[in-house]
Amino acid sequence: MKLIGLVLVFFCTFGGLFIAMQFDYHGFSKLMFLILGAMPGEMVIIGGCALAAFVVANSRETIKGTISYLSALTKPSAHSKEDYVELMAALYAVFTRVRTKGWLALEQHIDHPDQSDLFAQFPRFAANGRAIIFLCDYLRIISMGNQNPHELEALMDEEIQTIEHHETHPSHAVQTMADGIPALGIVAAVLGVIKTMTSINEPPEVLGKLIGAALVGTFLGVWMAYAMVGPVAGAMRVKADSKVMYYKSMKVGIVAFLNGASPQVAVEFSRKLLPHDLQPSFQELEEHLDELSAVAA
Repeated sequence: MKLIGLVLVFFCTFGGLFIAMQFDYHGFSKLMFLILGAMPGEMVIIGGCALAAFVVANSRETIKGTISYLSALTKPSAHSKEDYVELMAALYAVFTRVRTKGWLALEQHIDHPDQSDLFAQFPRFAANGRAIIFLCDYLRIISMGNQNPHELEALMDEEIQTIEHHETHPSHAVQTMADGIPALGIVAAVLGVIKTMTSINEPPEVLGKLIGAALVGTFLGVWMAYAMVGPVAGAMRVKADSKVMYYKSMKVGIVAFLNGASPQVAVEFSRKLLPHDLQPSFQELEEHLDELSAVAA
């Protein structure tokens, strides 16, 4: 859908221009020839300077993260409903193990999660390295004796805030670049005007083309910022938020369990936190947990 939206930006921009020109195909062709002729140079000034400034302003990690987050155009959410069902099943298995065998029964699993037969039942969750480390770190703290839910919730909130800052920084960096692109469009336009002034003795039809080419810079700057780069930054932010939601769901389940909720009720707390498009129904989750209990038995 995101890519379709970008295609529609092109269609609506130039289709609307064609309609505004009262379907004058000849005049539209001349105008498009002028825009396309000026575009390479203007794009080097606007796009090149924007990318160069982006590299100067951001770390290598942010640049790599930005490239990675461009996948938001084809995969808007970092996790699917199936991912969340498996996450809650993993939490349920952990809580059930604790309820029946105690916290020490988790020691071998949290020390070596990559070798754990418990986590191996949930390949989607086990493949998410950072998430499984997040869970195991807090299970380790709890098993060492700190079972105060308020202290752990405060600590998890601090860590999730750090994760959110890290995950949303690429989108913030791209949005900052988008905010600066209109000004770079003005720079390109001013350079075009300077070029035009060197030909001030030319006839009006020549000056008209030169001024028109200069104004292409202003058009591209505003158009790219608000119709292309800005929306891409927004899509990246949405995907980053979906990554953070995964950790928030784990936090809610852990805190609920520490407050005395049964494994199934603690998992229900996690389920209710999820957005509706990703939230499995109570029946869907219950059926999955019943299957898990049957296999464990």
